[in-house]
Amino acid sequence: MSFVETLDVCSRGLFMIRHFLGRFASKQVLNYISLAVPVTVLPWPIKILIDHVVLATPIAGATGYPPVMQPLLDYLSGSSPPEILAVIVTIWIVTVLLVGGYAPGDNARDETEAYLAQGHDIATRVENRLHSAHSYVGGLYGYIEFRIHMRLTQAANHFIRSKLFRHIKSLPMSVLNERRIGDSVYRVMYDTPSITSMCYDIAARTFMATAVLFVGLATFISAYPNNPDLVWLAVLVYPVFLLLSVPFANATRKRGQASRVAGATTTSTVEEGMDNILAVQSLGGNQNEKSRFGTDSEESFKKFRGVIWIGTVVGQFIGGSYTVIVAMVIFYTSAQIIEGTMTPGDYGALLYYFKWLRGPTRAMGLTWIELQSHAAGIRRVFSVLDLPSEKEMGNVQLPSVERGVSFESVGLVYPDGRRALSEISFKADVGQIVAIVGPTGAGKTTLASLIPRYLVATEGRVLVDGHDVRDVSLESLRRQVTYVFQETKLMSDSIADNIRFGNPGAEFSEVERVARIAGAHEFIDQLPDGYDTKLGTTSSKISVGQKQRIAIARGLLRESRILILDEPTSALDPETENYLVGALHEAARDQLVVVIAHRLSTIAQADNIVFLEDGRFLESGSHADLMAIEDGNYRRFVDLQTRAVRSA
Repeated sequence: MSFVETLDVCSRGLFMIRHFLGRFASKQVLNYISLAVPVTVLPWPIKILIDHVVLATPIAGATGYPPVMQPLLDYLSGSSPPEILAVIVTIWIVTVLLVGGYAPGDNARDETEAYLAQGHDIATRVENRLHSAHSYVGGLYGYIEFRIHMRLTQAANHFIRSKLFRHIKSLPMSVLNERRIGDSVYRVMYDTPSITSMCYDIAARTFMATAVLFVGLATFISAYPNNPDLVWLAVLVYPVFLLLSVPFANATRKRGQASRVAGATTTSTVEEGMDNILAVQSLGGNQNEKSRFGTDSEESFKKFRGVIWIGTVVGQFIGGSYTVIVAMVIFYTSAQIIEGTMTPGDYGALLYYFKWLRGPTRAMGLTWIELQSHAAGIRRVFSVLDLPSEKEMGNVQLPSVERGVSFESVGLVYPDGRRALSEISFKADVGQIVAIVGPTGAGKTTLASLIPRYLVATEGRVLVDGHDVRDVSLESLRRQVTYVFQETKLMSDSIADNIRFGNPGAEFSEVERVARIAGAHEFIDQLPDGYDTKLGTTSSKISVGQKQRIAIARGLLRESRILILDEPTSALDPETENYLVGALHEAARDQLVVVIAHRLSTIAQADNIVFLEDGRFLESGSHADLMAIEDGNYRRFVDLQTRAVRSA
């Protein structure tokens, strides 16, 4: 990813702040105050204690203080050292209650934060980003800022994650079939937080640290207007830290991308192994899967170690340069105190100031480095969001289907040039069971997929009640088409909720009715929890045939005008098959039922049979009509199937 592309994806991510502008602005204002107040106010009570309490120097006419401290100095003028001490202690007690305690040095101040345990990989660290919140102060103020930050983080991450998830679901079937599920899961779960992290880094670190830095420098200059060397030392911190980090940006970006790809590969390996657990076990592939996962997991950690290594090197460079600058400050201040141009209190204030200054300047130096890792995640999110959704090719609202579907010289060529269908023309009317038949690879499922526009014909027209499916809205089209796929997928929910998935408001009596039609009621009723039985993610509590019957019941309950069943009887016994076919004839009184089938017992009872071979329409008619054709393609297909059954 180039420098220009990095800026592009980061600017797009930053633009998403607009959805939470009010809350984000509130957080930044509170953050600014928590950073600006310490550098503006807190160093000077140290100077007061050393000069006017410990050394008992009169406070009247004291120099080396910024204008912001003048009201307090006027109030303390003429006070004795014990009285000054009492006032300072009182101020500190109130400060601790409101914003916590402060002291110079790393991790020497109260902050409000909450983080989860994490490992040495991107995935576990992302969990912190999803829920993290932070305030640079403690006390009541810190708690309020912390709560605002946490709600903002969770809301923003939920918004981005949901946006990506919705978009993935809206992708065309042809695109979804080419994507690894594990990779999509990784992008939704672990890449999306990069956007919010980047927003905080740019806004909270770059803008905020720069603003606070200028406030600090202004305060510093107002306190020491006659010490330009000190001012230059303070100004020097910022460009030194920034320039030290720039050479490592490209390496960080590459390692960040590699780490995320390796993590997504590991997630995909887990998903595929669990989804195909039966095949793995039946083929004795446990050791191979263990080895594959071990290799991918080790690679994931290895790539992340590269990210950590870069961060460590940059941190050492920045830390070393900071130590040199502080040493220069100590040397210069000590010389000024010996010469009498500065007081011992200035030494305490300056050390505190430069210790504090390390925070925003170090943050500025590391921002560009950490942004590279976030850019890799943001790019992976936008690369999916940029994939075109299913095109809304028309806006005609399809009325309730009354007549049926017509195919007029339909052909389909895939984007890679493979031809799937050619010159297919026939009609399928409401009130019929239409069977699409042919050998494996004939294009049966592809043809049926043109009706709900999962695929779009590249030649000819597919008409529903005379409306070209390309002219009607997807929502109105798919509202009237139910497709029960050959590969049955059930949700990890109750059987009843699985059946009513396409019709959530259906009464239980309706659920039971369609279950009886699909031949599922008997086995469901025998389960200990009946229709309330929870199905696992692999639906291991029921057989393949039982899953198929539940899926058919789910399709029937939706009560759409067009019902498409892909191999609905492939896992059913003959008795259940006959019962289901009879039920489908009952359903076909008010619907068009399209059945893709190989089994002759199912095909023979259809009102109309459409025979395909090599993506071409060859014959159509009833079973009797097609069997009467000498040397007919359908008749040859049936004869081959019959001989196969007899030989078995």
